Amino acid sequence: MVSVPLRSGERARGALTLYALALMEREGPIHGYRLAERIEERTDGAWRPGPGAVYPALQRLVRRDLARRTRHGRRQDYTITQHGRELLARLRARSAPARPGAPDLTALWAEVMGAGDPGAFLLVRLRTSIDGLTLHLQRTTTGAAEARQLRSDAVAELTRGLEKLRRARRGGGRE
Repeated sequence: MVSVPLRSGERARGALTLYALALMEREGPIHGYRLAERIEERTDGAWRPGPGAVYPALQRLVRRDLARRTRHGRRQDYTITQHGRELLARLRARSAPARPGAPDLTALWAEVMGAGDPGAFLLVRLRTSIDGLTLHLQRTTTGAAEARQLRSDAVAELTRGLEKLRRARRGGGRE
């Protein structure tokens, strides 16, 4: 089987579209400029999509009945529909931690994402998660106690994971 990884533009377009839905769900009606502004804020200025990315994404949501557009003079506001809420609920249910006994789909996702080795794929995901957690802790607006607790929880989780890896290595493979 040949794996065809998504180009970064396709991933960004998908992330923009889904983020727009999540933002509508959380904050109510939005307009394109506000969406671009929020993405710039959330990415610490690393990405501010232009109108050529924002408005086609919002139009796709309307065409798919995931959002509704209303005009207010020159401005157009977008509101999530029930179908949009249902889509987000399905996506969130799929990305929830695996239930006991659920199949491990890591190898499939590794192939979908263009990685040949599921272990290397998981390592990249771990690094990305650690980097994201680090950025979150650096810019967190929560109190110092909450940030310390989050740091402590992360270290404890990594420690448990390392111990599992050590046991698996000593046992010659899977646990």
